[in-house]
Amino acid sequence: MTFLKQFFNFYINSSIHVALAVYGLTYITLVEYDIQYDEDILYFVFYATITGYNFVKYFGIAKFHHRSLARWLKVIQIFSLISFVLMGYYGLKLPSLMLVYIVIFGGITFFYAIPFLPKRIFIDKQNNLRSIGGLKVYVIAAVWTGVTVFLPLLSHELPISADVLITGVQRYIFVILLMLPFEIRDLKFDNLKLSTIPQKIGVKQTKIIGVALILSVFLLEFFKDEITVNGIIVLLVVLLVTLLFLLYSKIEQNKYYSSFWVEGLPILWLIILLAFN
Repeated sequence: MTFLKQFFNFYINSSIHVALAVYGLTYITLVEYDIQYDEDILYFVFYATITGYNFVKYFGIAKFHHRSLARWLKVIQIFSLISFVLMGYYGLKLPSLMLVYIVIFGGITFFYAIPFLPKRIFIDKQNNLRSIGGLKVYVIAAVWTGVTVFLPLLSHELPISADVLITGVQRYIFVILLMLPFEIRDLKFDNLKLSTIPQKIGVKQTKIIGVALILSVFLLEFFKDEITVNGIIVLLVVLLVTLLFLLYSKIEQNKYYSSFWVEGLPILWLIILLAFN
């Protein structure tokens, strides 16, 4: 049991779970737009997510404790390095034009963790995008949307149609929805100046807005030119499950409520979608 617990904690802490979530959303895009399974783009996204998230999460720790890193952090660093190499391998197999988009998303991730702007803009001494009040959730949602919707479609040279733009808006809102339980959980930890959504309007109002966002994602589906009954059913099921997790979110959460169950919703979405296709 101890080994299984350690393995599970490594699975969460090394960002494998969140990488599978991003992988799942990218795969969903391929399925929805009738694109064959693309190993190169999916594996690139998977390893890039591990690399990016671990860089953001552990940059500060490694910077100040590089000579006395805990064993678990050293293992994650090695794992991240391997993921970085694999990210590069699959990235080089993508169309050359994709490198431009990859550099853009990579740059956002880099500046999300690295100090680069004047201190007066920030709420603390981190001096990075992550510490700009109220910006965090929107930056993450934008990157996830770009990587999981537009990157795979542009890689296959599909035009950015009205349907694609609607999908992009839906995905952006969905990622924000996934982050709301995290922000509710972190109310007791976050700096008050961080201006997260629950900090600004409270937990109850955050849930009300979340319900409205869920409804908007569902209604937007009917504005697409190409819709299917199966697609609507799958989306409805996923949104209902998301709604339940949002409504039951609270400040005092189980350790894995958000980091495993909520973050795993894109994986559930992919499983249901594949079962219906």
